[in-house]
Amino acid sequence: MGLVRFLLLAALLAAASPLALAFYLPGLAPVNFCDEKTAKPDCKSVIELFVNRLDSVESVLPYEYAVFDFCQAAGEKRPSENLGQVLFGERIEPSPYKFTFKKEEKCKSVCKKVYNLDAAEDKQKLEFLKKSMLLNYQHHWIVDNMPVTWCYEVEDNQKFCNPGFPIGCYITKDAKPKDACVISTEFREPDTFYIFNHVDIIISYHVVENEQSGARLVAAKLEPKSYKHTDFEKPDCSGPPMDISNTATSGKVQIAYTYSVKFEENRDIRWASRWDYILESMPHTRIQWFSIMNSLVIVLFLSGMVAMIMLRTLHKDIARYNQMDSTEDAQEEFGWKLVHGDIFRPPRKGMLLSVFLGSGAQILIMTFVTLFFACLGFLSPANRGALMTCAVVLWVLLGTPAGYVAARFYKSFGGEKWKTNVLLTAFLCPGVVFADFFIMNLILWGEGSSAAIPFGTLVAVLALWFCISVPLTFIGAYFGFKKNAIEHPVRTNQIPRQIPEQSFYTKPLPGIIMGGILPFGCIFIQLFFIQNSIWSHQTYYMFGFLFLVFIILVITCSEATILLCYFHLCAEDYHWQWRSFLTSGFTAVYFLIYAIHYFFSKLQITGTASTILYFGYTMIMVLIFFLFTGTIGFFACFWFVTKIYSVVKVD
Repeated sequence: MGLVRFLLLAALLAAASPLALAFYLPGLAPVNFCDEKTAKPDCKSVIELFVNRLDSVESVLPYEYAVFDFCQAAGEKRPSENLGQVLFGERIEPSPYKFTFKKEEKCKSVCKKVYNLDAAEDKQKLEFLKKSMLLNYQHHWIVDNMPVTWCYEVEDNQKFCNPGFPIGCYITKDAKPKDACVISTEFREPDTFYIFNHVDIIISYHVVENEQSGARLVAAKLEPKSYKHTDFEKPDCSGPPMDISNTATSGKVQIAYTYSVKFEENRDIRWASRWDYILESMPHTRIQWFSIMNSLVIVLFLSGMVAMIMLRTLHKDIARYNQMDSTEDAQEEFGWKLVHGDIFRPPRKGMLLSVFLGSGAQILIMTFVTLFFACLGFLSPANRGALMTCAVVLWVLLGTPAGYVAARFYKSFGGEKWKTNVLLTAFLCPGVVFADFFIMNLILWGEGSSAAIPFGTLVAVLALWFCISVPLTFIGAYFGFKKNAIEHPVRTNQIPRQIPEQSFYTKPLPGIIMGGILPFGCIFIQLFFIQNSIWSHQTYYMFGFLFLVFIILVITCSEATILLCYFHLCAEDYHWQWRSFLTSGFTAVYFLIYAIHYFFSKLQITGTASTILYFGYTMIMVLIFFLFTGTIGFFACFWFVTKIYSVVKVD
């Protein structure tokens, strides 16, 4: 009953998670706006528009706004970014688009760009712009820490609000419109690019009641348009669209950038729930509940199996074993009691297993704490980069549990090379992740992408690792080695027992392959949404569901491993340590297979660099997932084995 109550509580938390955005988050206080005449220090009149990096679903390489030849804000200081934003490649810059609250503008000129096709530099800039339109690169604009969205109708008359809009679009040689070119019939010239050089912006505000004077912005929506302006001094936003022929080799291309802005009062949306219209347009909630129900069925099935083994089979076994007093009965021992003298025999490669367990414990605690904070609304999409910053800081500070767990188990395995153990715990798994990350960063540097982490940030991450995480790992290992070795309920025989011939399904490999199927079955729908948020640039906000799935994953990994561990012990195979780790850790292999399937079936990524980056970052996620799930399986099996051998009488 305790398990059911806990899962119901978690389900309620999941259901309430989007509502968590209704609270003011730390560091995200609302900003009041007034018109020019009534402006004062606590009520601004100027609304600034910031621009973020541009990205595409067809390429993993994001680029800074400054790389493109758009209108620039001269000499303005860019806002500071936190560690999470830098690691995710976010580069926020000021823009020349400035609005005054309640002051409407019609077809206001921002800047004009002229490209001489006979000049090599200009031609290169224009070619880069064309390539970006071909790959459907998207602008990401921000007003008052809120994305400026492009809302349009999709199938079934549903409205989808995209937190980005394209640079432009392309009509193919056979006159087929690509991507956003479908929005207008005016885009029809074959082998031609159309650039969205004009935006109609509508800013909605909510007047503050019973508080200070002023209003708060609750939505910013735009519609991209294309106009071939003839009068650059006084544009009128009419006429044919701004086309760039793909066949032109000489002459000049002139692009004038303009905007219109309107202000609308909205009495229904309050500041605290202003993100809701974006999140509600993502039709995922129904699928999420289906995924949770699917996972719960698997958990209940496994719980029933484990309960049956614990209460019936094990209970009978223990009662029978404890009644065997005579020597004749003792000689006829069978099943898992037979291996009591070998069950705690140190495993082969105990050093590596203990290091994996230390790193896995570190990741497990980090994931739990991060998701718990995310559930409370501290790490919502409005708090940019907070999720990644929280995860990295927690990982650094959790060096002590990693060192302690690795040292405790290494000592219980009879290991004596404690210095090697501590060094491997501090450097092996983090080193592999950092090496992979560094290689991916070199590729991003080579491609000139904004996702390339600056050298200073890399040094800062290394400093966090070497100056904080490593010393904390040493402290944890010191206390782990200082404590007495873990006391086992039964003694280990000097001579190892021979393991009988195993049937196919009790051999290690089939058991390991089967063990990962059920945990993966619980999470694969959630993985789809996580992959979408990473590679298709969608906002991920359902942390309540994710926390619930995390709990279900922990329970499923534990129960599946205990189940298979019991079957192997009954077959008199006592090598449970590595098998328990690999059984639930094999879920990561299914994750890798799913990531490969997702790449070929869902993504439109083109180019060698993007493909290498996708699989490079996927391998980091797979390794972390392997350590995390493997550790859960080992701890569950260790608890199970200790428990059953502590209640059986052994001569």
